[in-house]
Amino acid sequence: PHAPFGCALPMSVWIDSHCHLDAPEFSTDRTEVRDRARDAGVAHCVIPSVERRAFDEVRVLAHAHGDSYALGIHPLYVAAANDQDLDALDAQLHLHATDPRLVAVGEIGLDYFVPALRDEPLRSRQEDFYERQLRIASRHGLPVILHVRRSADRLLRGLRAVPAPPGGWRGIAHAFAGSRQQADDFLQMGLRLGFGGALSFERALQLRRLVRELPLRSLVLETDSPDIVPTWLYRTAAERAQGLPQARNEPAELVAIAAVVAQLRGMPVQALAEAVLENCCEALPRLRTLLV
Repeated sequence: PHAPFGCALPMSVWIDSHCHLDAPEFSTDRTEVRDRARDAGVAHCVIPSVERRAFDEVRVLAHAHGDSYALGIHPLYVAAANDQDLDALDAQLHLHATDPRLVAVGEIGLDYFVPALRDEPLRSRQEDFYERQLRIASRHGLPVILHVRRSADRLLRGLRAVPAPPGGWRGIAHAFAGSRQQADDFLQMGLRLGFGGALSFERALQLRRLVRELPLRSLVLETDSPDIVPTWLYRTAAERAQGLPQARNEPAELVAIAAVVAQLRGMPVQALAEAVLENCCEALPRLRTLLV
């Protein structure tokens, strides 16, 4: 089979469009984790940063493993960030402007689930950081990887308010769990929607309905490793009370997540793999040169 953009590829090649390989949970076996993913068919991982001190680490990891990275300040890290961190982001994007493995500004966005971020003063602060990072992304002509947690409408308002880079906005609304209208609005803005382990839970009725009904061109897949474990790794509160630790998610799980998506949509896994690969390259165009 051949991907739509002309790369000769083996069967069922996957991109984990969002995984935090730099997380401390992987400190003892990071190379083995990446090798397991590759053996499972995950040919490429996108590694977004969450704070300034991770900028160098995600870049080094991406180069070491043949992956790609994004630079940004996550809303959960805004309380400890400052204006110098935004200046550092801008400077790093200038310094590595020709690095093909730098594919986006991210992970940026808004989180209205965490009470401290939902209330002032951090609500306004994270909104300010979000829009300033959108402006930085636009100035550098880069896509964005957005943290969307009960914040879809406000994120969309920011995308409409900040002048888009040439060619319009591109990127991924990561861990999307909004409404069909919000999904359509992100698609209209030029973004794709990231889905991961949350859709593997049978009780996630709205999410599974979205995955079934959205246009195929809208979907990219992700693990958000080490977080958002799929149902087969999940430990219940009772199990955790008995001393069983919550399992760690990792990029190799993407293949099983993809199988759930293919089943929900009633389509062959290989057809899903080819479509998702193209969707990732539409969302993050620099991926095309990395997958040749």
